[in-house]
Amino acid sequence: MVILIQCKDRVGLVADIAGVIAKLGINIVAMKEHVDTLENRFFVRIVVDGVLEAMPIWTDLKAILPEGAEIAVNPSTQKKVIVLVTKEYHCLGDILIRNHFKTLGAEVQCVIGNHPTLQDVCKRFDIPFHFVPHENKEKDVFESEVVTVIEKYKTDYLVLAKYMRILSPSFVEKFAHRIINIHHSFLPAFIGASPYRQAFERGVKLIGATAHFVTNDLDEGPIIAQQIIPVNHSFTASDMVRSGKEIETAVLAKALQLVFEERVLIWKNKTVIFE
Repeated sequence: MVILIQCKDRVGLVADIAGVIAKLGINIVAMKEHVDTLENRFFVRIVVDGVLEAMPIWTDLKAILPEGAEIAVNPSTQKKVIVLVTKEYHCLGDILIRNHFKTLGAEVQCVIGNHPTLQDVCKRFDIPFHFVPHENKEKDVFESEVVTVIEKYKTDYLVLAKYMRILSPSFVEKFAHRIINIHHSFLPAFIGASPYRQAFERGVKLIGATAHFVTNDLDEGPIIAQQIIPVNHSFTASDMVRSGKEIETAVLAKALQLVFEERVLIWKNKTVIFE
């Protein structure tokens, strides 16, 4: 089981937290902490041996932590995810293969696409595909139809695997800190459409990909994982796109692993990652 805590920092926090867990007769297997001195903010990830009842441990910890502390007591169970797609297959394909061989760290419940392009690949992996077209619909109507599908399942996270739709504030709020996106550039550079074309025209020497939580600020949510590779003058825009797809797949896979293993804490627009 994993316990995640963030709160104001003060002397003796680690000892007090360990004391609460010890009184329950539970052994701490691993414990990593971080203090943001500028924000006076304490973060910790604790792995314990055995299963705790979430409410009692939550109550006991709340009693000894500073006011406003955020506590998450998560059983070490497999997460459930829904993947949203448009037409590009590379990220979805990687997710479905990992799901098939049970190395994803989560269970893919279904795939929702605003185009039917990827329905066949989902069928091959025996994953339900829901086609929800967006053409000739108001955004609120379209998103309501997507939410109707999502609510048929009990899901932990939504994964945007090259889902080329900008989500409304109301949709994002409904799934706050539960939507993970892969962006085809090294944020915050070249946000929005055609980032590789932008990078090519700028003559960059590095390209990359960024996985982040979705917020109302386009492509500016808390970053989970990033990766870059070198390019040079011989690369065309198409070469950059091809290379970028490989990075996108790897970065999204890494980000999902970190999130599914409860290694990510969000504070404001930043993340603390316990690897």
